[in-house]
Amino acid sequence: MIALATLVSIGLGAQVLGVRAEPPEGPLEIGSKSFTESVILGEIAAHLARSSGVEAVHEQGLGGTRVLFAALENGDIDLYPEYTGTIRAEILADLGLNTDDALRAALASRGIRMSRSLGFNNTYVLGMKEGRAAELGIRTISDLRGHADLVLGFSNEFMDRGDGWPSLRSRYALPQTRVSGLDHRLAYRGINSGSIDVMDLYSTDSQIRRYGLRTLADDLGHFSDYHAVFLYRAELEVQVPEVVALITGVEGRIDADAMMAMNARTDEDKVSSSRVAADFVGETFSIRVKVERTSMWEALGRNTVDHLYLVAVSLIAAIVVAVPLGVVAAGSRKYGQGILGVTGMVQTIPSLALLIFMIPLFGIRERPAIAALFLYSLLPIVRNTYAGLHDIPLHIRESAEALGLPRLARLRLVELPMASRAILAGIKTSAVINVGTATLGGFIGAGGYGQPIFTGLRLDDMGLILQGAIPAAVLALAAQGVF
Repeated sequence: MIALATLVSIGLGAQVLGVRAEPPEGPLEIGSKSFTESVILGEIAAHLARSSGVEAVHEQGLGGTRVLFAALENGDIDLYPEYTGTIRAEILADLGLNTDDALRAALASRGIRMSRSLGFNNTYVLGMKEGRAAELGIRTISDLRGHADLVLGFSNEFMDRGDGWPSLRSRYALPQTRVSGLDHRLAYRGINSGSIDVMDLYSTDSQIRRYGLRTLADDLGHFSDYHAVFLYRAELEVQVPEVVALITGVEGRIDADAMMAMNARTDEDKVSSSRVAADFVGETFSIRVKVERTSMWEALGRNTVDHLYLVAVSLIAAIVVAVPLGVVAAGSRKYGQGILGVTGMVQTIPSLALLIFMIPLFGIRERPAIAALFLYSLLPIVRNTYAGLHDIPLHIRESAEALGLPRLARLRLVELPMASRAILAGIKTSAVINVGTATLGGFIGAGGYGQPIFTGLRLDDMGLILQGAIPAAVLALAAQGVF
């Protein structure tokens, strides 16, 4: 009834505005962050959209908050699950908004709608192993002040968030200096092994119970409420009002215990997030959802095609650009060192950072991954082309000139053939680098072997990680063998 009422109101609103509802071009694009809960909520949205007859694609684990929100604003995705505290402290931090209605109005000015709370508050908490916390008598975050030697390990996003470690340290005057950023899933392994003492947790994490962690009371009230919501593009209310009605019908339907149970089914029982979401949709909305299972070999074939596409397109583009740059560098003292310096500088940028830099220019999925791989491939080819041409013996150059060959003819008939072995060595190096670096494409939905690797990291599933790591290593060896 709630969903029907919402559907009617949205439909009437579109009629009053005189707007004709037209479906979006292509499938509805749904995103989620790189942790289990976000993926499950994204799957719920995808199942509901498909149940209304709308084609929907769920891009799982697209990174952190800024990547997802930028993709939403740019139209690369149409909706994704978010948290009010994150919107307030990270996305719209400069506006100082204190209420959900204020958040909703600010987002509306950007063409984005925010649902009401889905029913649970997944706030940040700090956690320690129960035995370690009891040994030191730590029950609150304030108690950490007396233990400056503790090792803290926080998720990378928490290390830089407006409501994360910098502001937490300031508010509580925490003295710890041994603080590092790492993947959230790996932090659980670290705290379980004793290599770190304190980590950041999401209050609905199923691992809190699994690893026997004590959550420290936020006695100074640093963390605000983080109610789960859906953010979606405003035009969906006109294009697919039936989907918006179903999505907003989830409001208030998921409490904290239910969300923790769904997280546990995926993380602990290894039930797919799609199956967990389908069960929720069936129980809550009486909508039967068919979950298609993809075999390991089907997934391997799809990932191989995606990976080869990323590597081939970026490598071919790099060859087309880098060989002429190497020729110019070898033939010009004026420009040679500049070309080598610029391409060398690009190579010093960490690959993940370079990938993130490409997102504002190219969005998400394949294009930024190809652009980053292209830039990473330039240096080996440019440098080897330069070296191969530069090392041609002087008497051979003079002989070619004595024969009266024009400059381009000397280059085509004599110099490039003699430098071909060095040029091919550079191409080989770029190809091998590309195969390994392309796995980062899974971070932004570009597919390839990075997809099972990142999913395996999220689920702590070594089998999935190996499904990406082993084929990537084999492909790198095959690329080297071809040359």
